[in-house]
Amino acid sequence: MQRKAYVPGAAVLLAALLAACTGGSGSGGRAADPKAGSTTSAAAPQPGKYRTLADACSAVSHDTLDALLPGLTRIADQEQRDRAYQGEAALTYNNDRRSGCRWKAESTDATDHLFVDFERVVSYDNTVSDDNAAHQVYATKEQAANLPVPSAGSSSSSGSPGGPGPGSGSGPGSGSASPSSSASATATVSAAGASGSSDPSASASGSPSGSPSATGTPADLQPRTLDDLGDEAFIDDELSTAQQRTVTVVFRTSNVIVTIEYDEQPAAPGITPSSKDMQDKARKLAGQLAGSLG
Repeated sequence: MQRKAYVPGAAVLLAALLAACTGGSGSGGRAADPKAGSTTSAAAPQPGKYRTLADACSAVSHDTLDALLPGLTRIADQEQRDRAYQGEAALTYNNDRRSGCRWKAESTDATDHLFVDFERVVSYDNTVSDDNAAHQVYATKEQAANLPVPSAGSSSSSGSPGGPGPGSGSGPGSGSASPSSSASATATVSAAGASGSSDPSASASGSPSGSPSATGTPADLQPRTLDDLGDEAFIDDELSTAQQRTVTVVFRTSNVIVTIEYDEQPAAPGITPSSKDMQDKARKLAGQLAGSLG
């Protein structure tokens, strides 16, 4: 009986199947590795530089308080003067997150107030760093100040005798301008030096400087951003109809925002406090506080 050739046919079929499998497993048809195209998850945002806050009432030296609030030195009673230097702590529920202090001094020339506030920002969003969260808080403050748009060719900060502060620039960890700076300019307080006034009528004792004819704020002292203090900062200057001038400096260093409010109300009508004198003093204090943060 003639035997049928089943084996050769099976061999041909097996060879064809092997060829198909080999072709599909080549470099052109290799099955995709499910891990090959995957990307590693983004690293968690780093915490802010500062984990605690200094006590605001202890952050300003007596010499600085004397310059800002000359009425302190004229308090005759020693116990009352000591209390005035200590200041009044602002109410807070967590000293590591917020610390503020107020001082007031009256004299025959004027009444002066100083407020210093430290705010440590902590992000509870695991996709946003503490620095970025603090930048957002700062940007809100700058926007609320409604700073005028600087004119073409003007600098964002007038010269500061104290030199540049640490980490100048805008935005967290960057020297570029913050998103809000194009609309209203970012704001920072410079570590200014001299606190004197170029106004010849300014009093060396710290009495309200300026002249009865002075009104408003000079063009070069208008509210503006400052590029030589902290990571970002601004200065605001307002004069009320009652001739009370209030200078505000706000700056951010990493995840801490510092606010300084300094106002003076002359005792005599028709006297306008010197914008330059008050801004220089406030900026000098800002520079000292920025340095104390480390």
